[in-house]
Amino acid sequence: MPDRAQPRSGARWLQALKRDAAEQLLAEAGGPSQNGGNRAAAFFDLDKTLMAGSSGIFFARAAYETGMISRGRLARDAYENLRFRLRGSTDDRADAVRKRVGQMIAGVQVRDLQRLSPRVLAGVLPRLYPQMLARAYAHQDAGRPVYILTAASQEMADLLAHVLAFDGGLGSRSEIVDGRYTGMPAGPFNYREGKVISMRELAELEGIDLATSYAYSDSESDLPMLRVVGHPVVVNPDPDLRRIATEEGWEVLHLDRLGRRLKVLAALGAGTALASLGRAVRERGALGATGPRAARGGSLPLQFRPPGRLRSVARSRETRRRAGR
Repeated sequence: MPDRAQPRSGARWLQALKRDAAEQLLAEAGGPSQNGGNRAAAFFDLDKTLMAGSSGIFFARAAYETGMISRGRLARDAYENLRFRLRGSTDDRADAVRKRVGQMIAGVQVRDLQRLSPRVLAGVLPRLYPQMLARAYAHQDAGRPVYILTAASQEMADLLAHVLAFDGGLGSRSEIVDGRYTGMPAGPFNYREGKVISMRELAELEGIDLATSYAYSDSESDLPMLRVVGHPVVVNPDPDLRRIATEEGWEVLHLDRLGRRLKVLAALGAGTALASLGRAVRERGALGATGPRAARGGSLPLQFRPPGRLRSVARSRETRRRAGR
């Protein structure tokens, strides 16, 4: 007979998360907006916030599979993705990625990049945090439009916003001429203050009150985005942002388990190594106590001899004693 206390299915679990998050967000909803009744919105960073790791690695993998980049470039991008999950990003690395992607897509037809979408989604969708989707949908149910706000391409932001049923996406735009990418930007880099520019442009267009809005991010580089809203929420923060969030009293969510898993594995490895070392030390100590004859298979001290050999030794001694008489 099956146990009635079995875990809930993934769909029911997500529904419960959504309901709990919706109740919390509805309870937090304040009075009228300070901006003439304009509505609030919720803005979600993508990498390490909506999803585990970086979406860029899946674009790189798709580009490699279609011959756009080399195996070596893919390996370096995979390393950068691991480093990003463990330590976060920096301004220099973000700018380097932007320049490298611009060089890679220069001259490429827009249609060819669009055809990478299924491969990219196949990698990104399984890595979305159900808890963050639940929060996003709870915001929508509370009447707040939800937007992806990312330094990744506008195409990536639009694609995921459509698939996830969000209200829109704001990303970094690339120049297109005659159906091909030129490799040049078509606007500000959607990074640091660039995200605030995008948010204010959208707020003006859609009648959004940023002072009562929400923003979710993992990185210190998104401090401008977090400070421009009334409800900043920190997700999987890097060390600098964790410190600032503690000082400011912001809500902090920890969802990424990779760092903890690596620490557990390291501890297990260290424990195994210490146990092996201790065993070797004990064996060596026992060997040293028996002397070199034991190492060559010679006689053992009485305290180390098995019972059968003890009886045999006793009989031999008794025989020699009688023969001596």
